[in-house]
Amino acid sequence: MTDVLKILAVQFNPVVGDINGNAKLAREALEAGARDEADLVVFSEMFILGYPPEDLVLKPSAVELSMKAVADLAKESADLPAFIIGSPWAEDGELYNSELFCRDGAIEARYDKQELPNYGVFDEQRLFTKGKSPACIVEVKGVKIGLAICEDVWFDRVPNAAKAAGAELLVIPNGSPWRRSIHTERAEAFDRWSRLGLPYLFVNQVGGQDELIFDGASYATNTVHAERCGLVGQFETGTAIVEFDLATRKLRLPDGGCELDPDGWHMEYRAAMLALGDYVNKNRFPGVVLGMSGGIDSALTAAIAVDALGPDRVWCVMMPSKYTSSDSLEDAKRCAEALGVRYDIINIAPGVGAMDEMLDELFSGKESDTTEENIQSRLRGVTLMALSNKFGHMVVTTGNKSEMAVGYATLYGDMCGGYNALKDFYKTEVFELSRWRNMNLPEGALGPSGEVIPERIITKPPSAELREDQKDEDSLPSYNDLDDILRGLVDDEADIDDILARGHDEATVRRIEHLLYIAEYKRRQAPPGVKVGGKNFGRDRRYPITNRFRDD
Repeated sequence: MTDVLKILAVQFNPVVGDINGNAKLAREALEAGARDEADLVVFSEMFILGYPPEDLVLKPSAVELSMKAVADLAKESADLPAFIIGSPWAEDGELYNSELFCRDGAIEARYDKQELPNYGVFDEQRLFTKGKSPACIVEVKGVKIGLAICEDVWFDRVPNAAKAAGAELLVIPNGSPWRRSIHTERAEAFDRWSRLGLPYLFVNQVGGQDELIFDGASYATNTVHAERCGLVGQFETGTAIVEFDLATRKLRLPDGGCELDPDGWHMEYRAAMLALGDYVNKNRFPGVVLGMSGGIDSALTAAIAVDALGPDRVWCVMMPSKYTSSDSLEDAKRCAEALGVRYDIINIAPGVGAMDEMLDELFSGKESDTTEENIQSRLRGVTLMALSNKFGHMVVTTGNKSEMAVGYATLYGDMCGGYNALKDFYKTEVFELSRWRNMNLPEGALGPSGEVIPERIITKPPSAELREDQKDEDSLPSYNDLDDILRGLVDDEADIDDILARGHDEATVRRIEHLLYIAEYKRRQAPPGVKVGGKNFGRDRRYPITNRFRDD
């Protein structure tokens, strides 16, 4: 067909630092583009090195090898479609976040990112130099294409410059991480320049990278974000052909567009599932091992792990003490059987007895307190790490955001591990996500359908079971109240007065604020976990450990 410009949008899952592997993926996509008779192939931001590269781009060899990979790819692809690919680029002592336009065996043009994000999880201003020109136009099949990179279109300066330079179509490679508000945020930002009437193609990467998860959600639209046509899908890899009509100078889209999934529990679960799976697979672990307590956090973590990796790669271990209830033993076993995982029981009572004997002389005359509780938790951590060292499985921790916020987690105990799938989910969200999973099988899940988390695990009062008849609410407010207070303190950075206006008890709010601040040293030593909300405990929130501030 000669009446259209055919563009292959590539929504792939590159691995940070795997320059050769990412270049191989690019070659495969270019060959697919040739088979589809594409005129242009578009890759995501920083595709060759992977995004976000963080301080890896401060390593000169990483940048040099990335640049060489692009040059080699261009040379080797002389008989393949033209393409746009992202890479770091060094020139005259400056380092840029760039995209390269390659055709006929050569790099014909380079666009350097203008808007360098420096908020939340982003830190680009300390790494890259801002591009010198907001407009870069390349021409393919008579169509003038303006180039932009991710953050460039969250403001209107670059789109305005592209339009003024004659662009008929805007192509936007992205490394835009997912969070539960992302569709709304993108719509509000991109609609600021919809008045330009400029058709555009949004190509985003997909997959997990440490605490970030990328949803893909690549789409095409002729001007309005609300009428976007989803191309590959969300949390999926793949390619899609987009056609630009040479007569109408518009993208050819189905009537009414192609809807992307709205945010909801299904998206949050898939985000956690893909993030954990990619962390395990990209770091080449054979599987995961976790402590199965009979509680809701470990049950949901096990379900996510099974859905991400398959039951044969998940190992659940119940480690009872004298305080473990028969209900917990039954519930843990039932959950493991429902998920189809390997399940073992290792009694920590002998280890607790050995520790009691070791410390008896020094602890003589002292009342039992959290010290003895923490010994149990730490013995479980030591046990799981021993299994990890011996068999190679990565330990997955199971704490939620509520616990991490107020320090109700044991350093070198239940915090011990390599990744935490629930790190950014408050306890009330853990309950909701568990109920949702029992009623739904997520797309792409490798686990079974049906009730995988026994109902009693969801309905019984939460307890760490580290002392007789212990309940979480013995020392914390109800999770409904606690989570609302924490959303104010953490997500909203609200003042105490604003939180009190919601109807909370002042003494409780001030106590929770105090617990939040004094637990910072624990969170600094916690494993990474997927970001799903507006502000996670990680790069989003960087509070000092030594900190006497209280909102008085």
